Amino acid sequence: MVSSQIKKIGITTTIPIEILLAAGYTPVDLNNVFISDPDPGRLVNIAQRDGFPLNCCTWIKGIYGVCREYGISSVICCTSGDCSNTIMLMEVLRLRGLKVTAFAYPELPNRQQMAAALDRLAQNLGTTLEAASRVREELIPVRELALELDRLTWQQGLVSGWENHYWLVSSSDFNQDHHNYRLKLEELVAQCRRHQPYPQDMLRIAYISVPPVYGRDLYHYLEKNRARVVFNEIQRQFTMPRPGDCLAQQYSNYTYPYSIHQRLDDITTELERRRVDAVIHYVQAFCHRAIGDIIFRDGLKLPMLTLEGNNDFFLSQQVRTRIEAFLDIIQRQRQRQKIPEARANKFRLI
Repeated sequence: MVSSQIKKIGITTTIPIEILLAAGYTPVDLNNVFISDPDPGRLVNIAQRDGFPLNCCTWIKGIYGVCREYGISSVICCTSGDCSNTIMLMEVLRLRGLKVTAFAYPELPNRQQMAAALDRLAQNLGTTLEAASRVREELIPVRELALELDRLTWQQGLVSGWENHYWLVSSSDFNQDHHNYRLKLEELVAQCRRHQPYPQDMLRIAYISVPPVYGRDLYHYLEKNRARVVFNEIQRQFTMPRPGDCLAQQYSNYTYPYSIHQRLDDITTELERRRVDAVIHYVQAFCHRAIGDIIFRDGLKLPMLTLEGNNDFFLSQQVRTRIEAFLDIIQRQRQRQKIPEARANKFRLI
């Protein structure tokens, strides 16, 4: 039995929370706490007052601010497979008196290496992989429910891009209570099944890379301009869409920590399956992952708009203008494609 004692532990990215739950901890995704704060800029300022440089990633500074402001005393820092700045963040958190545990994804998605990394984490937290496997079985229906919401988004057109983003990104820690998460998501799925579908002539957009700092604003603005997100890449990965037959396989199939080319394979498959018209690639300022834009532009055969965010929690007018211009181009291309099709259909009727 998992201990009922509430012991919160912060996480800097999606990690094997089944182990944390088996050890009696409540995982807290510090990114979600940061971006959901009524004034996230205040948390960034806390980090900067303590010496974090201006040209450091806003998410790293936000995580630090959450630890200081929310009284987080224990954190698991992912030192491989996420952000390279996390290693130094870990050292600063230790300086501030926090209990810090490191977790590293293997360099390659190897099942045996992943099993060894999981076992080390379980031992550090005082639990076992057997206990974590039981938690995994308990979480499978919750993850499947999140994937059902995703299906209703792209296949049925009943769920907004923002709702898809929010509930999928929240599966990193299930909003700190997977039982309550499941109940609320069941209610939402039932409501969405009664919705009128979105108009079929809206552009279908894929959003790839890490969640944006200006999330809510972006998704609503796209819909205001007759476009909707039908694929949230990393957010979907948080749900573990390929769970495999064990915990080690589940986190080996999780694409984010590994090569960008494995992500590209997953993205390409989903773009075709979801009939996507265009791609938005978000990059975080001062992040090494932004260089991956070169690979995505080479590998993806759809129109792509690259947006950068830093500590701007709402869309600037410049970004709004770029989005409008991009969507206008895609709409014009779609119209040009329809004209020959209409002419061909006319001749077939004759």
